[in-house]
Amino acid sequence: MRMYDLITKKKHGGELTREEIHEMIHGYVNGEIPDYQMSAMLMAICFQGMTEKETADLTLEMAHSGDMVDLSAIKGIKVDKHSTGGVGDKTTLVIGPIVAACGAKVAKMSGRGLGHTGGTIDKLEAIPGFQVALDQDKFIDVVNKVGVSVVGQSGNLAPADKKLYALRDVTATVDSIPLISSSIMSKKLAAGSDCILLDVKTGSGAFMRTVDDAVELAQRMVAIGEHAGRKTMAVITDMDIPLGYAVGNSLEVIEAVETLQGHGPDDFTQVCKILATNMLYLAGKGAIEECKKLVDEAISSGAALKKLVEMVEAQGGDSSVILDTNKFKKAPYQYEVKATQDGYISHMDTEQCGIASVVLGAGRETKDSIIDYSAGILLHKKTGAYVKRGDVLATLYASKEELFPKAEEILTEAYTFSKEPITSRPLVLAKVSSQGVERY
Repeated sequence: MRMYDLITKKKHGGELTREEIHEMIHGYVNGEIPDYQMSAMLMAICFQGMTEKETADLTLEMAHSGDMVDLSAIKGIKVDKHSTGGVGDKTTLVIGPIVAACGAKVAKMSGRGLGHTGGTIDKLEAIPGFQVALDQDKFIDVVNKVGVSVVGQSGNLAPADKKLYALRDVTATVDSIPLISSSIMSKKLAAGSDCILLDVKTGSGAFMRTVDDAVELAQRMVAIGEHAGRKTMAVITDMDIPLGYAVGNSLEVIEAVETLQGHGPDDFTQVCKILATNMLYLAGKGAIEECKKLVDEAISSGAALKKLVEMVEAQGGDSSVILDTNKFKKAPYQYEVKATQDGYISHMDTEQCGIASVVLGAGRETKDSIIDYSAGILLHKKTGAYVKRGDVLATLYASKEELFPKAEEILTEAYTFSKEPITSRPLVLAKVSSQGVERY
């Protein structure tokens, strides 16, 4: 079959067969199909879409284009979580230890920061000595002994996705729900867990800006997971406001530790508890209410924090910074951003908050940028708060004072004020399962 004919078929709205998709992905990964033809196919998919079956077939072919991780040597049910990315999203550092403390296994492969969003691997590398590159035997050993391990993604995990994503990034074909869902789920299926919980973010700091788009993406991904025989569920969470108060690697690890100690920010704590509860539910640890109690007990007893310490030690990290977060390296300079007017904070452009943290050195402006783990933002006032002119909105942290003016300008523009109080929306906006969509 010729790639030309497949492009023509999809251009006119035809449905590609599993065999055709196999030949296309196999040929592209092997270099037999050139970028210019695959670019044409991606654009055709953007305009014509894909059926659920096509999307599932594409995902499975992408997953099987490289290594399929075998987690059968891990005792018990393995449950994974994927977030579509956000600002201040350090949930893995909290929910992984909670779920492990409750008896389920978390064998997680995570990524680095992308654009304005922070990456879990970058946050973990803020812990001195922490090793994110483990061979498979060591990875499995840590999960069996501790119950949780988080490592960087394998170089040969879903290579088709890596190649396709690079092409999508330069051909304006990133924002296609079938392509987004197949990209995410190909890596999740290749990673080998029995159950998958998807945290789909929506709002100004997310790739899915509206709840409807987030629900559509979640439905596609849940259908793919179930089609592949994995128990899959998604929750739609709010990213129209940064999650928690800390944005930046060391700052976020500290906030995660405080949350495991039982005194983290309310919004972040609630989201973590909801995610952990649903992971335990998927893993068969009981009904939702029973799983909620398990989560509360894991935090209040200190068992979850102990699991984080054990994971850090098992992966070569210095656990003393977890036991005493004052030991984290501090940024040499800090700067207060103050309100220029009185009023209620009616909205925060969360993407701009993330960009401001990147400017300070907490993220990557290019793929070769070196991250400053001590850099970032500590927010003091968020959406819904009343402020007076001169009140401190946030504290900026950096290793170079000259970074502050640009970061302050970007962060200040992220805030919108009103004279009247505003009604905040729920932290969790919907849940998507094989049974359907439940909106809140």
